[in-house]
Amino acid sequence: MMEVSFEEFQKLDLRVGKIVSAEPVEGSSKLLKLKVDLGTEHRQILAGIQEFYEPKDLLGKNFTFIVNLEPRKMVGLESQGMMLCADTGGQPVCLAPIGDVPAGSKIR
Repeated sequence: MMEVSFEEFQKLDLRVGKIVSAEPVEGSSKLLKLKVDLGTEHRQILAGIQEFYEPKDLLGKNFTFIVNLEPRKMVGLESQGMMLCADTGGQPVCLAPIGDVPAGSKIR
């Protein structure tokens, strides 16, 4: 495991985001296109969870996102962040806060 300094960790902007829409990405068997409410803005984020989650089951739920990554193009679409998931033997488990946390809340 590679260690990072506290200063490096502080550069990450981790936030709670609410899924407002979710759909499979055409031409991909892995990606879901998510529209995420981050409190002050909505962003498109692509997540490789299509094999494990039904889009309808994600709607209206809060999850954890990194929001200050450089945008990345995948299958012709831009992803403006990253959804955080735990890897449990190859199956992702999306990380969600316990309790009612407003969209856009900073994680620290």
